[in-house]
Amino acid sequence: MAKYWTTDLQGKVLDECVQLHGGYGFMQETAVAEMWADARVQRICGGTNEIMKELIARAL
Repeated sequence: MAKYWTTDLQGKVLDECVQLHGGYGFMQETAVAEMWADARVQRICGGTNEIMKELIARAL
């Protein structure tokens, strides 16, 4: 549950950061772009968030 919640929140926050920075949010030289790319990978590593939703639902 913690993995799903934290990676989902991380993605939402970084999506807002990219929006805030506009075009600079996509430039690979900026920290925001690097964090956004890392956040995308975190949703997949250790089981995708969609699989995590199914596992959590079964446990409830």
